[in-house]
Amino acid sequence: MSPWSCVQLSDPHIVEPGRWANDAVDTEAHLRDAVAFVGRLHPAPDLVLLTGDLTNHGTPAQLDHLAELLAPLAAPVRLLPGNHDDPAAVHARFPDQPWRDGRMDGVVEGPVRVVTLDSTVPGEPGGDLRPDQLEWLDATLGDHPAAPTLVALHHPPFATGIAHMDAMGLAADAAATLAQVIGRHPQVAHVACGHLHRSITVRFAGTVASTAPSTAMAVALDLAEGPAAWTTEPPMAVVHTWVEGSGLVSHLAPIGT
Repeated sequence: MSPWSCVQLSDPHIVEPGRWANDAVDTEAHLRDAVAFVGRLHPAPDLVLLTGDLTNHGTPAQLDHLAELLAPLAAPVRLLPGNHDDPAAVHARFPDQPWRDGRMDGVVEGPVRVVTLDSTVPGEPGGDLRPDQLEWLDATLGDHPAAPTLVALHHPPFATGIAHMDAMGLAADAAATLAQVIGRHPQVAHVACGHLHRSITVRFAGTVASTAPSTAMAVALDLAEGPAAWTTEPPMAVVHTWVEGSGLVSHLAPIGT
């Protein structure tokens, strides 16, 4: 199998030029660092995957700024919306991105297939998947049963123990059906998510699932009941790469250091 790698960046929360997200975090500088990190990788990645919360408020100005910040990337870019984004607005600004029945679902073909699912629900922090999306996923995975596959969505379909984030994860029924679908397709090597602003790994549906840390800010590792809390930890990326004899291997990499 040909060498393959994908850099996953997540939850950049881009705002307007010259502003800081929530008046606290220079998300522009962090994403510039992330893009520079990708540019230094050798060999160059086959794909850059952004798993949601591309912007902080989903406005056209923020999407324009996102486009400017991503422009230096030489590799193909696949965007997934998060709960801070408006999928229709994202697709209008990035018309080369997939659009299927009002959702940014799609497939990137390659030595490792990447199947993206839009889990956003308008106006809600939590996520969901429509029955037709899950049927499409089942059929799409069935088309190439021997092809190693990474499935990506913003909202994780598993609980993490961080209660205030678990309350806005993927809807339980959708998560259960997603597990059934993925369980029928053993070629799924990884389920890659965002949303949690932390690196978390779990067994899910007979494979490995994870959340990527944010390029911008971290949710505190707080396993007690309580309100949302943020902390200062290094922004990070995840580099997924195919290694003969091991399969899909995921490296956690600090950026901007």
